[in-house]
Amino acid sequence: MPPALPTLARWAEAAGLQASAAPGEAELEGWLLRLSPGKAKRSRCINPLAAGTLALDTLLQRCQQAFAAAQLPLYVRLTPFSQPAELDALLAQRGWVEEDPADVLVLADLAPRAPLPPQLHLQPLSATAYAAQVGAWRGSTDTEIQAHIERMALAPQPYQAFELRHADGRVLAGGQICLSTPTHEAPTLVGLFDIYTPAAQRRQGWARHFCRALLQHAAGQGAAHAYLQVGCDNHAAQALYRALGFVWAYRYHYRRPPA
Repeated sequence: MPPALPTLARWAEAAGLQASAAPGEAELEGWLLRLSPGKAKRSRCINPLAAGTLALDTLLQRCQQAFAAAQLPLYVRLTPFSQPAELDALLAQRGWVEEDPADVLVLADLAPRAPLPPQLHLQPLSATAYAAQVGAWRGSTDTEIQAHIERMALAPQPYQAFELRHADGRVLAGGQICLSTPTHEAPTLVGLFDIYTPAAQRRQGWARHFCRALLQHAAGQGAAHAYLQVGCDNHAAQALYRALGFVWAYRYHYRRPPA
């Protein structure tokens, strides 16, 4: 029997935090501070995992000092699991600005899927090579690309990167997967990260073939469930993932101090 959606959501959040560990991290009163200069906010934000004993304003001031020392803007990532539970409302009262809402989608069943058409194949890449590739596709700065490469190299769970290639040599899509370590509470989950289709190859169904192949590859390594994070306004990606069977688990967003 598949796990209940709230249980799978908790597993996905824990797996996502494990997968996106940044090279620069600190812990303050149960809050996880990630201090990497990468492009993705999840690598340079606060994850409030536990309610500490400090007064909120004191805690925020200390976080601000840490991010200022790292020359990074201050962001707090807020999920249904953030602590204290009323933190989002408390930050809103202080005028903190909400940004970049995203949905976490989960897939409970990694049943066998149709094989790739014969003209397509998965091409493995090193995670660092793909971080550079996707950064170039997205127009990331050299600093952002290097931070992404460093995060991949130092991640506690290894990323596996692939391109979808056509027999004629075209690169049709790219992306990475990361498998969580199973525990007595949760089985292995696979996260899909940095899924990208070059502009010239979009709207041709390549991403659907690619994601199916990634899920099949992960299932062969023992993954029982899958998760991913996608922007609320990325309607094309949302439609793709729902067509693959993913369902909405929860939404998170960021808050930053007022200007």
